Amino acid sequence: MKDLFSTDVLIIGTGLAGGTAALKLADMGYSVTLVSRSENAEESNTYYAQGGIIYKNPIDSPGKLARDIHAAGDGLCKPEAVKLLSEKGPSLVEEVLIKKLKINFDTDAEKNFSLAAEGGHSLPRILHFSDVTGKAIQQSLIKAIQKHKNISVLTGCTAVDLLTPEHHSKNILAIYEPLSCVGAYLFDQESKQVVSCIARFTILATGGCGQLYLRTTNPTGSRGDGIAMAHRAGARVLNMEYIQFHPTTLFFPGAPAFLISEAVRGAGARLKNHTGEYFMDKYSPEWKDLAPRDVVARAIHSEMLKNDISNVYLDLHSFISGEKIKTEFPNIYNACAGYGIDITRQPIPVVPAAHYSCGGVWVNENGQTTIKNLFAVGEVSCTGVHGANRLASTSLLENLVWGSQSANQINEDYSKTNKIDETEIPPWETTDIFDPDPALIAQDMSSIRHIMWNYVGLTRNQNRLQRALHDLRTLELEINRFYRKARITDELLGLRNAVRTAIIIASAAWENKQSLGCHYRED
Repeated sequence: MKDLFSTDVLIIGTGLAGGTAALKLADMGYSVTLVSRSENAEESNTYYAQGGIIYKNPIDSPGKLARDIHAAGDGLCKPEAVKLLSEKGPSLVEEVLIKKLKINFDTDAEKNFSLAAEGGHSLPRILHFSDVTGKAIQQSLIKAIQKHKNISVLTGCTAVDLLTPEHHSKNILAIYEPLSCVGAYLFDQESKQVVSCIARFTILATGGCGQLYLRTTNPTGSRGDGIAMAHRAGARVLNMEYIQFHPTTLFFPGAPAFLISEAVRGAGARLKNHTGEYFMDKYSPEWKDLAPRDVVARAIHSEMLKNDISNVYLDLHSFISGEKIKTEFPNIYNACAGYGIDITRQPIPVVPAAHYSCGGVWVNENGQTTIKNLFAVGEVSCTGVHGANRLASTSLLENLVWGSQSANQINEDYSKTNKIDETEIPPWETTDIFDPDPALIAQDMSSIRHIMWNYVGLTRNQNRLQRALHDLRTLELEINRFYRKARITDELLGLRNAVRTAIIIASAAWENKQSLGCHYRED
């Protein structure tokens, strides 16, 4: 890879949000560089989405969907964003996923789309591909991207920092200009070199930050990279206290926090405690097991604390036939079987895990951030759709809508944006002295995860948050000292971003004294 190269649009992240923008921009004739920190471009949060994506029920309407989103978001959703998603989302599912990518979503005996019910939805409206919807979408998306002549895909490439003339230009007077973005420094994991990618427009599509917690459904790259980079560049970041915990992930010694889709409860499964009591009736008489995720997650947490138990159980076999379980949830069935759990005969031991960041980099209805020529789409962004608690299966739909909106806005702005003078951007300066010790990085990441899980988790209070901020700020000082002297690795970059994002979350939780949605203050 050259030390410096240019492109019309740089997109950091290869999930549905970034991929949608990439395909649309490439179809418009722009050169697009798509970057993934993984060696496999399919690796993304999208790939691991089990449940599905909102479509349309014959008796549905944008208004009904909007009401459900607002109810789940606990009054904090941005009305204009919800309206945009509700009105444009379903048609984009048809245009992009069904017609362009030709994804064969599940159908019933009459060949109509099989629409599932999920928590917080007033009617069935969720399209799914068995229990591997995200995987089906991501694989089709990447195939289309790899075939497109206008898209270059860089794998094994980690973004270091956004390039902003106000911070990086050789021209010292650039500090007086409004904040703008002209690309990013990228670390090539194979060559160990940092290169400069100059772009007229940059789109952050880096996903979430679940890996900051001890238990999470997110893949390894979900370290808050995009949040931290945007924050360092000066972008507005908001609502980061609203970290949604998925109520049901597999709890088994040695097993990862494997997601047990909400669609399982939509099909009839129920939660019970160690005595066999189906306890959700106590916590949500109206919704019961299909209550919004924050309600269900706190109910499970309460049962665990009250009864001094390590987990609760999700009972499928008492309510769903074994044949239906194997047909509709084969991925979950096989994953549990790998740990000796036959879900056609046994309940699944489950606990909550960090799942989704409702906040992020502020964007408008077109994906524009507060930094000129920098866009953010997907989980890294805060569109206002999710408010204080995300409604199930809205995230993939948000990806489609804002990926498309950002591409349209870039197309509109392109002719009005001047080409960057590449000579004004200095090359990356290497000042490394030693190779970083992987054991130190692993220990620091472990410290962050324990601090966030214990002090900034499902329930928070002043004392826990005060301790979290003290410990995280002390840790960040050490990590930054380490970062300035050590040779760059992907793990070191992730650690630097993780501690910054953890502080952003803890600070937001400290400042917000009101319990709302998935931010719950005991005090």
